Amino acid sequence: MKERIPRPRRSFIFTPGLKPEMFPKALASGADMVCIELEDGIAPQDKAEARAKSLKIFETIQTNDSVERIVRINSMRERFGHEDVQAILQTDNPPPSLMMPKVRTPAEVVILDQLLTERGHHTKIHVIIETNEGLENAFEIARCSERIEAMFFGGIDMAAELRCKNDWNNLLYARSRVVHAAASAGLDVIDVPYLDLEDLDGMRILAQQAKDLGFSGKGSIHPKQIDILNEVFTPSDEEILRARKIIKMFEEATTGLVVIDGKLIEKPVMREMYRIVSIAQKLGK
Repeated sequence: MKERIPRPRRSFIFTPGLKPEMFPKALASGADMVCIELEDGIAPQDKAEARAKSLKIFETIQTNDSVERIVRINSMRERFGHEDVQAILQTDNPPPSLMMPKVRTPAEVVILDQLLTERGHHTKIHVIIETNEGLENAFEIARCSERIEAMFFGGIDMAAELRCKNDWNNLLYARSRVVHAAASAGLDVIDVPYLDLEDLDGMRILAQQAKDLGFSGKGSIHPKQIDILNEVFTPSDEEILRARKIIKMFEEATTGLVVIDGKLIEKPVMREMYRIVSIAQKLGK
């Protein structure tokens, strides 16, 4: 399994592909990830225009500001998705990452991976698990491509597929399975956005629950949610100091495990330690 470079993924926000002038504002919002939307937020008659405007953004060299830039394409099972991919293959300046919605099988990801490889693009992939079939195949999807960096849980579509109300208890099994699948492949996993803008306290509670379950971060639908998400998913000073201590001792050790404060630390723990330090470095701690 490929070792991926840990990076902060505490929060993400969408920005519409039709309005490239909003992209800089999204980058300045404080979110760790900014995703340009070509899928559900764009009407069919506007897909081509949004695609062209979005890809034009990447003709300009992007600032190294530690914000992860992503473009959410349409499903590979739809015409618009194929048109998105063809446009990306034709450009010499592809987006650094693509988000694949409604992934049902590993084959969809493998095909995109192969096309990007053939073209010579180094674009990363994020996948959304939001269908019943995708949930069933989550473990195989997580391991099917070394380009995959993170899995996203799409709770709204998942609730519709499962014919249940979109709330924490009803989707706990689905969330847990996505977390488990992502962890098995060393991927970050991001929770669905909280849709009630006026209930920031409720969002904080669910964000904390998501963190406790194993999520790396959570989506937002408005910039005013981002500070709270970053706060919830930012490790404490104590956790940062402990992570740095563990990393130092582990890297100096001659074996694949060390004992720190009476506890055995093995290699699988290290990914989380490096992720904690990556957040601390972004914050200048």
